[in-house]
Amino acid sequence: MKKNILISLLLLAGMPLAMKAQQVAPFKKGDRVCFVGNSITDGGHYHSYIWLYYMTHFPFEEMWMANCGVGGDTSLEILNRLDGDVFAKRPNVITLTFGMNDSGYFEYNGPEPEKFAAEKLATSKKYFYQIEKRLQNRPDTRMVMIGTSPYDQTSTFNDNVFRNKNNTIGRIVAFQDSAAKANHWEFVDFWAPMTKINEEQQKLDPKFTICGNDRIHPDNDGHLVMAYLFLKAQGMAGKKVADVEVNAKSKKVMKSDNCTITNVENRSGVVSFDYLANSLPFPLDTISRGWEYKRKQADALKVIPQFMDEMDNEAFCVTGLKGNYQLLIDGQLIDTFTAAQLAKGINLATYRHTPQYQQAKTIMELNENRWEIERQFRDYAWLQYNFFMKRGMLNQNDEQAARTFRAGQDDGWVAAKRGLYDKMIHKEVRDMHQRQMDLIVERIYQINKPQVRKIVLTPVKR
Repeated sequence: MKKNILISLLLLAGMPLAMKAQQVAPFKKGDRVCFVGNSITDGGHYHSYIWLYYMTHFPFEEMWMANCGVGGDTSLEILNRLDGDVFAKRPNVITLTFGMNDSGYFEYNGPEPEKFAAEKLATSKKYFYQIEKRLQNRPDTRMVMIGTSPYDQTSTFNDNVFRNKNNTIGRIVAFQDSAAKANHWEFVDFWAPMTKINEEQQKLDPKFTICGNDRIHPDNDGHLVMAYLFLKAQGMAGKKVADVEVNAKSKKVMKSDNCTITNVENRSGVVSFDYLANSLPFPLDTISRGWEYKRKQADALKVIPQFMDEMDNEAFCVTGLKGNYQLLIDGQLIDTFTAAQLAKGINLATYRHTPQYQQAKTIMELNENRWEIERQFRDYAWLQYNFFMKRGMLNQNDEQAARTFRAGQDDGWVAAKRGLYDKMIHKEVRDMHQRQMDLIVERIYQINKPQVRKIVLTPVKR
């Protein structure tokens, strides 16, 4: 039996990135989406990157998304906070992932790891079935199950490994998939494709991991991989930012997919036209974000190089030219190209200094600001559901609760949040932070509309 389970897990891990991704309906204008999970969701970025993709690629489809992760959660803790932390946000779409904590930790290196794994699996199912009943009573809410990112039990970067933990996670993902099918819910799998990435990269570098420096929490690059898998499941692969082809000799627009091209001119070899895309490029972050994260979001291109072609392709092609040309957009020099390069086509999204990329980068920075404020709410939620609820003081926020909190400082996780709690205990502070986030989102949807750009190709004299 053990051998059969292991073979099944290895087969799943060996599948290409696209095979396990089941089609999930794209989000639409007006959607309210809650991403429910544990610390991987709580402190991570995949949901923020997904929203950023929609902010840039679908700028006229305003929607709202929320991080509903809490560190340390299993299916039991998620069950206990459904009403106050998830349903209270009035979502019409809920994504749900769990399994990392449900599968347990240290006992895998103990005397009875198989018995422990079976017990953890049974407990996870027990509380999930109660979650399932609650969700079945919300027929107007779309449900998307997410198979969690894996635990890396194969990298050699250190010796701290919980042996075969990832096998149990695979079994949890399998029952999540089955539950999704039984309930006619949608399902996206992170586990098998990311396990496959580890397998492939570790052949080249045994110390590689996509799962972060603790084998559990993917870094920023891993979160872009997760966002990519989710967006791919939504059918976003191949949706270009724009696809432009202009014949400079005939001054004809040969292709203008997801964009509008007007006023094509060719005066003494200087080619110009007006370009209005319907989308913006997806900006790739080159700064490490988040507590103890070391890697950059853009580092993900090392393992998913197809991202640029599939998800971030601003295709630009000009034929009928000879020689070399400088490309300027709104007067900004972008690069110098040969006529052959322009005829073959370039991806403008790879140039960070185009005006449209800088517009998208502004949106990214605002979205990061929103993410940072939201993280304070998630730390506050951790305190409420992991400390106060256990003491019958959920959302009490009075002097009695404050005294109880101060008395609980022997717990390092609680003590680390003292400065945050001293602020967030006050409703006025929480309301102000919420207004800040609302204003940021409002501003994003004011400035994320693509603008008409003046394209000029100037011959370079030898």
